[in-house]
Amino acid sequence: MDLLRRAEQAARRFDDDARIRLVPEAGGSVRFELTDGRAPGDVAVEHEEGFTLFVAPGISGTVDVADPHDQLVLLPDDAPAAADR
Repeated sequence: MDLLRRAEQAARRFDDDARIRLVPEAGGSVRFELTDGRAPGDVAVEHEEGFTLFVAPGISGTVDVADPHDQLVLLPDDAPAAADR
């Protein structure tokens, strides 16, 4: 999750309130976006690597990094992480 930590740190150089938000998209996929605050219903997840991820309501699973090019993905709760596959 170093990728998310570094992205938040870079954004916070310009806006101290910047955070990353996990948002649902059509078709069941998700996207990661920069935001300066929580949306109603968001849950703040404090990661042990020192960043905060805001998660929109209704999203659950595990954030993972997949190839190619360090693509961020959301795995279902019962899926093994990339490191375990």
